Amino acid sequence: MSVTTEIATLDLAGTKKGKIIISNLTEPYGKETADVVSIGIALNGKDIEWKSHVPYENLDEVIEVLQKVNKEYKKTK
Repeated sequence: MSVTTEIATLDLAGTKKGKIIISNLTEPYGKETADVVSIGIALNGKDIEWKSHVPYENLDEVIEVLQKVNKEYKKTK
């Protein structure tokens, strides 16, 4: 059975109540499947409308890409 454990909640920029909710999700795809990091977006602060799952094995690579994108974005501002 899948279990969600909240790790952090961040304010979602550009919204009044929005939240980014980061959690660990055990057995996301059935019995004995590997844990993932779940990143959810709740525009009203509580009901998650969008969600992404990132396997821990991909986390470093995803972080690297996001940091690169952020650096490039900041150059345009």
